[in-house]
Amino acid sequence: MFRFLVRAVGVLFLAGGFAAFVIDGARTIAASSLVVTAFGETSRQMFPRHFPLLQSFVEQRLHPLAWDPFLLAVFLLPTAFVFAAFGLLLLWLARRREAALDALTRA
Repeated sequence: MFRFLVRAVGVLFLAGGFAAFVIDGARTIAASSLVVTAFGETSRQMFPRHFPLLQSFVEQRLHPLAWDPFLLAVFLLPTAFVFAAFGLLLLWLARRREAALDALTRA
């Protein structure tokens, strides 16, 4: 049951990545130049009240280095890439272990 939920969320993130790719593609065609929406901009639009509080939360609760080199780099990545990568990671985590072992033994 838990594996099914993780797979479902992974597929939703993968679909969100595809939708972000299509939106950026349409904006690129309309502008006649490459337009890529950063994940930080998408996050700021999705959570306008809570996004400004994220930096202080991460720096105080986790570590200041978690914000500056890591999270800032993630926020600069394209939204389509972040959503698709997270979706693929969830799908990979929810895979059947027996199928992965069978594939290794056949090779």
